[in-house]
Amino acid sequence: MSGTAPPSRSGRPARGEPILERAFRILGAFAESGGSLPLHVLASRAGLPRSTASRIAAQLTDVGALERRGNGEFVVGLQLLEIASLAPRGHGLRAAALPYMQDLHRVTRQHILLAVRDGHEAVLVERLSARGAVAVKYRVGGRLPLTETGVGIALLAHAPQEIRDEALASATDAGRVRRLIAAVLREGVHTTTGPNPLHPGTDPVHAEPARMTSVAAPILDRDGGALGALSLLAPDDGRSQVAARVALRTASLAISRSAGHR
Repeated sequence: MSGTAPPSRSGRPARGEPILERAFRILGAFAESGGSLPLHVLASRAGLPRSTASRIAAQLTDVGALERRGNGEFVVGLQLLEIASLAPRGHGLRAAALPYMQDLHRVTRQHILLAVRDGHEAVLVERLSARGAVAVKYRVGGRLPLTETGVGIALLAHAPQEIRDEALASATDAGRVRRLIAAVLREGVHTTTGPNPLHPGTDPVHAEPARMTSVAAPILDRDGGALGALSLLAPDDGRSQVAARVALRTASLAISRSAGHR
C-alpha cells in the first residue's frame, strides 16, 4: 500500500516496523483480487512470515476488520465497510453526486464513475452500471492511474502543480497528457477514446480490440480545487459525443455547487 515500507528480501518485516503497518499490509493484500485469500497467500502478498500473518489476521478478525470463512480463508470484514463509509472525501461527495449520477445512468445505460484523487492515483468511490453495459473491471475502492483514465486526467488538471509535474514525468506520452489537461482547463470536460485497458476483449465481427470512450469532468470546490471527477464510460460506436459532453459538464457543475456549499 502507498506509504508502506516494502518487505525485506528475507520475507521478514522491517526491523522495528510497527504492528499497525503490518496490519495495513495484510489488509492491502486484498487490493489485487478483492476476494477471499488463504493464509499463505495473505502472508506472501504482505511480505510477512506465515506465523506473523496468522497472528495479525486473527487479531483483525477479532475486531471485525477481517472475517474467516468455513474453508479457513479470509475476507475483508464488514467493520471496515462501516468505517470506510464515514470518509468525508468519499461519502460526502457521493451523497451530493448520486442523484445526478442516477440521472446520467438512466439516460445513457452505461457506466457512470465517481472518483477522488489520493496522491498519484484516482480512487473510485461510486460506480453505476447498466446490465447491458460492456464489461469493465473498474470497482468501487479500486485505484486508477491519473494519466491513463478519464477521471484521472480530470483530477490531474486541478491537482497541485507538484503532482502534475511528477505525473507528467512518469507518463508514457507526456504530450498527450498535457493536451488533455489543457482541454479540461479550457472546456471543463474532455473526451478520450482507446482500447479498454482493463478488459480489452475483441470485436467478434472485425476481430479488433474493443474501444471505449471516456467523457470526464472535474467536480470543483469554491477555490477551484478538485473535489472529485465524474465520468461516462461507454463503447466507442462512432456517434456524436457532443450530448455526452454537455451532460457531463452540466452534471459536474451541479455537483460542484451542491458539494462545495456543504
